[in-house]
Formats: sequence, C-alpha cells, structure tokens
Amino acid sequence: MRRMVFTIRRPGPRDASAVADLHVAAWREAYTHLLPDGFFTDEYIERRRRMWRDLLENPRADTTVRIAESDGSIIGLAWAGPGLRLGAEAPPRDRQLYALYVAAAHHGTGAGQALLEEAVGDGPAMLWVAAQNPRAIAFYRRNGFEFDGVEQTDPIAPSITDARMLR
Repeated sequence: MRRMVFTIRRPGPRDASAVADLHVAAWREAYTHLLPDGFFTDEYIERRRRMWRDLLENPRADTTVRIAESDGSIIGLAWAGPGLRLGAEAPPRDRQLYALYVAAAHHGTGAGQALLEEAVGDGPAMLWVAAQNPRAIAFYRRNGFEFDGVEQTDPIAPSITDARMLR
C-alpha cells in the first residue's frame, strides 16, 4: 500500500458540490463499462448534488458522513447509518455502510481504510457492493465482510447487481 498525506473530516454544507462531484467521478471510474451511453446526464449529476446538499445541510444523529481530503481536494467519501430493510425483512445488522468511494488515483493509499473505520468501525455491519467490482469486494473481505447470498438489482443502474456483505 502506498501511503500519502490525507485528512479525514466531517463535511459541511459548503462541501456538498465537491462531494457530489467525487461521487459521480468514482461511479464513472468504476462503472462506466456497465452503464448505457449517456448515463451521466446533467440531470443525474444535479440529482447527486441535491442529494448531498440535503444530507449535509440536514445531518441526522444516526448517520456518519466523512470525507478524505488531500491538498485541499476531496479524494474519498464514506456514508453510513442504520441498517436498512430489504422489503419486509429486518436488516441483519444495525449499522450499514451506504457508500464508500475513493478516487481511482488514490486507491491503495489508505484513504478507503481510514474512511471505512470512521464510518462503521470494526463492529458488525452490512453493506451492498456491485458484484462486478472485484477490487471493492477484495477490500471488504480484507475487512471481515462476507457475502450472505442476498442480491438485488440497483434501481438506478439495472445492469449492476448489488450483493450484500455482512461482518
């Protein structure tokens, strides 16, 4: 693992646009080959900006949002909160990692590990990962997560199969 200097902090409303841009950029890097041409429309990007603006302007006590920053730029994000139901099924864990993204240029630097630790610690947790993302799967397995056999189609990207992992 190559190390670099970065800081982890709680983002504020002024960070919303940059967090959304990192979120979109990470999706482009990881999933463009799985998505239809034209997926990343201006409307899609604006929806992400609204989502992050709402999350950061109205923080909830039961959620954790952290960003990794290096040289004044946001290089990663993590978002976690209460375990979410899948249909009528109770969540198998009380804590869920909703999102963890690090810009590809910063993979292997420790930023993803630091973000994961800030968001969910080392206790029981659940997450959904794209079954077509072997790098993320390997990362989560190194952190004690294993598949439980439950899968679903991502509603905004039907060509991506989300698989649930538990620790």
